[in-house]
Amino acid sequence: MGVHEQGGGSPPAPAQPADLAALRERLSALDQQLLELAAERQRLSGEVARVKRATGYPTRDYARERDVLTRAAAQATALGLPPGLGEGLLRQLIRASLATQEQAQVAAQSTGSGKQALVIGGHGKLGGWFAEFVASQGYAVTVADPSPAPLRPGPARFPRIDRWEDACAAGAPLAHDLVVVATPLGITETVLEALALRPPTGLVFDLGSLKTPLRHGLTALAAAGCKVTSLHPMFGPDTELLSGRHLVFIDLGHAGALREAQALFSATMVAQAVMSLDDHDRLMAYVLGLSHAVNIAFFTALARSGESAPRLAQLSSTTFDAQLEVASRVAAEDPALYYEIQASNAYGGQSLQALAEALEALRASVAARDPAAFTALMTAGRTYLDGRREQQAVPRP
Repeated sequence: MGVHEQGGGSPPAPAQPADLAALRERLSALDQQLLELAAERQRLSGEVARVKRATGYPTRDYARERDVLTRAAAQATALGLPPGLGEGLLRQLIRASLATQEQAQVAAQSTGSGKQALVIGGHGKLGGWFAEFVASQGYAVTVADPSPAPLRPGPARFPRIDRWEDACAAGAPLAHDLVVVATPLGITETVLEALALRPPTGLVFDLGSLKTPLRHGLTALAAAGCKVTSLHPMFGPDTELLSGRHLVFIDLGHAGALREAQALFSATMVAQAVMSLDDHDRLMAYVLGLSHAVNIAFFTALARSGESAPRLAQLSSTTFDAQLEVASRVAAEDPALYYEIQASNAYGGQSLQALAEALEALRASVAARDPAAFTALMTAGRTYLDGRREQQAVPRP
């Protein structure tokens, strides 16, 4: 009888040649050495961070990074490796080092030492990120969230109450030095309006991705004499390094509140932008609304095409693969949140109209067999995007 008939099991795996096993052992040893060297580099990064803090030297040195990456590419080539491998490896190590240095800088600043912070919605993903962030600055954090378990990985390490109203005596204002409203957009204005009835004595800000839906709540807090501003983190809750990220601050007319909120991030490398409430949502109609709409239209067109995804994958191109990767991330997001971003923005119709007109111009140029009109679309787009590349080429501080 065969093997399956005798024992019902799978046939034994073929024996590995002795030289293959030995080579794999050497590779494993090299892997261990690489990780040990990376760990030593991280330890040195901690020392670099300490020296930078002591001397007032900026956390990030772009000229130094450029030299390191250029040298890595040259050394990789000299060793017979693809230059991109050397540059990519060092880029990852630099990011890890910068994250270590940034975290040490934030902790050393300790702007919140001895102060109290209340994070309403602190068991949400972004609320949890902010709870950890302000705690790293020395704030004693309390989370107000009906959910007993945080959505971020790890245990719930902050004291929790179900309702933010329970953080103070009946009818009394919140006495926390910092109140962060990290609730879902659909209920944030209700929370802000309720806070205005019991005006907090400390700094208050929300984290909403849109601001026009929150206008009445933010105005009510300002009218109640609160130190209020509004933030929009242009990064997700998995972010470890703020370098290269953007954080938008909304100027609601209280200069002290704006300065205090910005100071929370002064030790980080995040790029800060200050703008009005209406400017924010007008720009977000394109930065968020248009980019989401393009990807939703892309995967909707594919889903309705009748062509199978596996079949298209076999024939995909570089451009298709890149677009599909972005569209797949959008498709995996929360539809309710993405609907809010489209429907709740007072300026959202502008970007959707612009997208509809652009698609019609493209369709019309092809239908009319008009290469000049098609070329004009491509040329205008190239000119617009060249301006963005020129801006990116400007040396950063």
